[in-house]
Amino acid sequence: MSVLMHACTLVVKILILPLHLVDLLGLYRFYKRVFPVLMYNISFSYNSKMNEKKRELFRELLRFSPRDGPLRLLEVGCGSGANFQHYPSGCKITCTDPNPHFKDYLQKSMDKNDHLVYENFVVAPGEDLRVVEDNSMDVVVCTLVLCSVKNTPKVIEEATRVLRPGGAFFFLEHVEADSSTWIYFFQHVFQPFMYYFGDGCETTRATWKHLEAAGFSDLQLRHFQAPVFALIRPHIVGYGVK
Repeated sequence: MSVLMHACTLVVKILILPLHLVDLLGLYRFYKRVFPVLMYNISFSYNSKMNEKKRELFRELLRFSPRDGPLRLLEVGCGSGANFQHYPSGCKITCTDPNPHFKDYLQKSMDKNDHLVYENFVVAPGEDLRVVEDNSMDVVVCTLVLCSVKNTPKVIEEATRVLRPGGAFFFLEHVEADSSTWIYFFQHVFQPFMYYFGDGCETTRATWKHLEAAGFSDLQLRHFQAPVFALIRPHIVGYGVK
């Protein structure tokens, strides 16, 4: 399977050479304006299929609420705000995303979810959250983001830095499939295309290994098969406590 996989991957790389050229010419930045439109519309389908999983995950948020005030939540890579409906009433939200073109769609989600208090939207990558103070958040949320960041351990490190002691890092991510499966085969074959279509998305990341190595005092992590497009069907879900 390995020889066939590499041969097929090479064919895909050759087919997407025009996309490499577009990127080299600096024209790919225009896709970053289109990407939020695609993600905003795709999020409705994904949320519908993943509603129960998200409800189950975010039900745990209240465990980390402080006794003397509302829950302080930072969402890294917030996109269009697809998670807002699952957050508890009154919690204070700070959002970050490296793509400023999500802002209009984020505002739509803010208007729709007026049970939350929105503190700030910051254009910043997950690897550099210097605008957020140390130990200032009760919870950090990251969903469908670690597949496309440039440095996964650094994002987790930054999330841990801004969390108060006892705070939690919540995650829901698609990951690499088991190497004995055809999904694994096709993830690797189509990865060059997915990178451009998904604005840096990599379907071949074993993200759970970084979470296991992050040094959380308690890590609740579970693998499952999501009812979505085959290439992103393998998922992990859970949270790590600082």
